[in-house]
Amino acid sequence: MARKHFRHDRYDDTDSDENAPEPAVPCWLCSRPTGQTIVWHHPVPKSRGGRDVVPMHPICQQTLIANFTNSELQRYGMDVDGLLANPAIRKFVDWVAGKDPDFNATTAKKKR
Repeated sequence: MARKHFRHDRYDDTDSDENAPEPAVPCWLCSRPTGQTIVWHHPVPKSRGGRDVVPMHPICQQTLIANFTNSELQRYGMDVDGLLANPAIRKFVDWVAGKDPDFNATTAKKKR
């Protein structure tokens, strides 16, 4: 009868952290931990020469897109504080602060 476990089993590595969950990345806009769905958003739109990407919740990205044009986003760039100075964005971030990381809802249409 064969043994189930060898004395020095090289595959039985109980100390590895492979199964440990990865730490949650904070959202660029609201600073909440991201959930299972992460959107990699270009703070400066690609059409305006943006190359950097930041992690965001889908609902946070939808809110930014609904409230700002590409040229406005280009002016703000990587300045989160400038975006949060907008009353609509501040109201949204305060509202979403207590929600689950995977929370999603419909956002308002663009006001143009």
